[in-house]
Amino acid sequence: MPTADPTNFVLVHGAWHGGWCWRPVADLLRARGHTVFAPTLTGLGERAHLISPAVDVNLHGRDIAQVLRFEDLRDVVLVGHSYGGPVISCVADAERDRIRSLVYLDSAIIENGEATLDKLPPEIAAERVANAIEVDGTMCFPIPPADAFGVSDPGQAAWLMRHLVPQPLNTFRNPIELNGPVGNGLPATYIVCTDPLYAPLEASRRWARAAGWPVREIAAGHDAMVAAPEALADLLEALA
Repeated sequence: MPTADPTNFVLVHGAWHGGWCWRPVADLLRARGHTVFAPTLTGLGERAHLISPAVDVNLHGRDIAQVLRFEDLRDVVLVGHSYGGPVISCVADAERDRIRSLVYLDSAIIENGEATLDKLPPEIAAERVANAIEVDGTMCFPIPPADAFGVSDPGQAAWLMRHLVPQPLNTFRNPIELNGPVGNGLPATYIVCTDPLYAPLEASRRWARAAGWPVREIAAGHDAMVAAPEALADLLEALA
C-alpha cells in the first residue's frame, strides 16, 4: 500500500550493472506511492555503446546530477550501491540542496583525491588491473560470475549475467574530485550486506563506522537489489 509520506528515490547502480538491476526494488517502491528514478551511468547497461576512456567516477557523478536537475527533483533519498557509493558522493558535492539523505548500500567510500582501486585490498586491485581487457578502445574489467555478487538463485543469476557488461577501468583508477567531505554534511547511512559478506569493502565499512554514520544490515548478498528486493525496499522505505 502507498505510504503516507511519498519519497523521491534516486537509485544508482554499481560496477558492471545498469539501471535495470533496480527494477524489482523500483517496482515495489512505486507500488507504495514513491517516485523512483534508476538511471544508467554512461558506458554501462543500455548505454554501453557510449564507452570510452573518458568515462570515470566524476563523469558518472555528472550523469546523476543532471537527472536531479532536469527532472527538477528535490528532497531526494539518493542511494548508491557498491561503485555507486563514490558516484553519489560526487552528486552530494554538486547538488546538496536537492538531497534529503544518502544511503551507501554495501558501497565503496573514497575521499577527495582517492580512487576506488585505492580502497580495495592490494591483491584484489592488482588482479583486476592485470585481467583488464580492451573493449572498443577502452580498457575494462571483465564481467565477474554471478556468485561474486552474492547471487546464488539460478534464475536471478541468469538474469544478472544476461545484463552485465564490462566496467571501464578508469572508473576505478581515476581519483574522485570533491570540494567537501564525503557526503557533504548530509545525513548518511551505510547498509552492510551480510549474507555473504563482500570482503573487498571492509575498509569502507570501517570508514563509515569511524565517521559515526548509522550502520544497518541486510541478510542478503552484495547484490541485495537482485537477491532480496522486498527486504531492501522495506529497509530503504524505513530509512526514508
